[in-house]
Amino acid sequence: MPRETTRNIGISAHIDAGKTTLTERILYYTHRIHATHEVKGKDGVGATMDSMDLERERGLTIQSAATHCQWREATINIIDTPGHVDFTIEVERALRVLDGAVLVLCAVAGVQSQTITVDRQMRRYGVPRVVFVNKCDRTGASPLRVARQLEARLGLAAVPVQIPIGVEADLAGVVDLVEMRALYFDGDHGQRVRAEPVPATLMPEALHAREELLDTASMFSDELTEAVLEDRVTPGLVRAALRAGTLSGELTPVLMGSAYKNKGVQPLLDAVVDYLPGPPDARHTYIDLESDETRAVEPIAEAPTLALVFKIEESRHGQLAYLRLYQGEVTRGDLLHDHRSGAKIKVGRLVRMHADQMEEIKHAVAGDIVVLFGADCASGDTLTSGDLRASMSPMHVPDPVIGLTVTPRDSTSQMAMSKALHRFTREDPTFRCEVDPESGETVISGMGELHLEVYVERMKREHGVEVDTSPPRVAYRETITQRAAFSYTHKKQTGGAGQYGRIDGHVEPASCTGMEFEDRVRGGSVPTEFIPSVEKGFRSMMAKGPLIECPVTGLRVVLEDGNSHSVDSSDLAFQAAARGAFLQVYHRAKPQILEPVMRVAVETPNEFQGAVLRTLIQRRGMIVGTNEDAGFSVVEAEVPLATMFGYSTDLRSATQGKAEFTMEFARYAPVPASIAEELVRLHATRRREVGR
Repeated sequence: MPRETTRNIGISAHIDAGKTTLTERILYYTHRIHATHEVKGKDGVGATMDSMDLERERGLTIQSAATHCQWREATINIIDTPGHVDFTIEVERALRVLDGAVLVLCAVAGVQSQTITVDRQMRRYGVPRVVFVNKCDRTGASPLRVARQLEARLGLAAVPVQIPIGVEADLAGVVDLVEMRALYFDGDHGQRVRAEPVPATLMPEALHAREELLDTASMFSDELTEAVLEDRVTPGLVRAALRAGTLSGELTPVLMGSAYKNKGVQPLLDAVVDYLPGPPDARHTYIDLESDETRAVEPIAEAPTLALVFKIEESRHGQLAYLRLYQGEVTRGDLLHDHRSGAKIKVGRLVRMHADQMEEIKHAVAGDIVVLFGADCASGDTLTSGDLRASMSPMHVPDPVIGLTVTPRDSTSQMAMSKALHRFTREDPTFRCEVDPESGETVISGMGELHLEVYVERMKREHGVEVDTSPPRVAYRETITQRAAFSYTHKKQTGGAGQYGRIDGHVEPASCTGMEFEDRVRGGSVPTEFIPSVEKGFRSMMAKGPLIECPVTGLRVVLEDGNSHSVDSSDLAFQAAARGAFLQVYHRAKPQILEPVMRVAVETPNEFQGAVLRTLIQRRGMIVGTNEDAGFSVVEAEVPLATMFGYSTDLRSATQGKAEFTMEFARYAPVPASIAEELVRLHATRRREVGR
């Protein structure tokens, strides 16, 4: 197939907006599957893209899944992504390699908290999107209100290209404003699309909506502007203008329907082909490692191969490396270069994925998304061929905010647990594992309680390891609050050459993450070769602050003066002087403990708004705002992570199980003095117990 007819798209949305159900219908209408199944359906089969047993049991997507299908003349590569904020890295790395996306919204809830996060991720990678307003059959649905929310809350120039024929239980079809016809979906599964004239009762509304559509679309096409003035508008001109606006990111077509009721999916597929970019339309760049210049990707088969590994997955067949080819081609037996590790990778088995099923292929070209077997590489690696030495920009990986201590119940299972954790850390960049140097305990870190709960369950199911967990640990930080001077001399004589180094300067708060170092030494009082030693010594103390042994952040060190000895001064001596100066000055600078504060959004029926506010305030939450719409309230607050453990249970109790919440990291903020004192006291007690 020509590259112009390839579409690489992702299906993204807030949790429970209907992404996986929509993907299931797309696969059915494109004849990739021959029967549809529901998420957590009664038949026990589950949706095609939810291939893990855990996903089918919980009724939510945990891992992104790839597939491909044909529609009209186009090949569409699809990645179905999770909606829960704990698995946001799956959305992040999918959008990093995709050319376009379908943003799914619920016609009742509209723009939700995770919708805002997904929109921010799409903007980060410049991914054009079309919007599908799903669940128009639900009670309280108002798709046109949701379209207005896109502009008000996301700042998108959203343009409805359809209006619904009825809503809620009366949803019968949609009016296509481009061709001014009514579309109905007949058959047991809506597989037959029937076009009829627009109903007379809807004609005034349809004409008004089409006028708004033409006004907006004509801004991207002079030809369409002239055709509007001369009253000779054709559907082809409108589609070309909508495509130009979508590719520029300045316009977002909005379509409507109900995936569950099999209405509106085929027109969405048409919109993907008509409006979203193919590989030649997308603008991607790479850094030439020879010249250190940024160059544009040439999405042609004749160019040297350039590919990005965006996901690593361990399967029963071995390691799978998900690959997006940006230029060139890959054939079985080819040799690729990984410039991060310097390794040479021979292409053995090459497959395309359909959820958890594999289809062997011999050849792939620019624009394809394929999987390599047994490639020794990591997520984010750039692979090239020939003399091309290149690196593509990595994906954004958020830092974990919650930790959990895990201990195998059976001492003989330690090796199996280590193997499982090693696998998970390779697969998921937001999942971290480390051993506490004091207690020797294994600590796993992730994006939230559900994130860690899923991995603990996967250890049990996939590796047969039962573990005990302790209450989650919060990723505290330490920082200083005022300027303080240091003057420290490190002197040690043990016979023969000794150690000597003196440094003077000051520390002060900074807005950086980590440490800034500034050299203001004049006259050579500290020899130039020892300046990096001083910086290295200070940086070595940043990993564990003296208060509760958490990482230190927001520190600027200014070295102003010092002294050295012609024989006794050395790299090690000045590193030791820096460590001593840090311990000397830290408490003078009035240190404080910082805690992660989460941005929490709770969606609840209006009658429970007061109860929700109380649950957040009881957890030291600061209410940012509330928004009421269609019988539902969205309460937004900033709440310390340390108080959010177990919140889902309390929220269900307070709202009769009718509310849900999402949580993502917002910022670090100072811990109240009384809580900081308790943390220091608990840490001191723990140190004494470990010492005993």
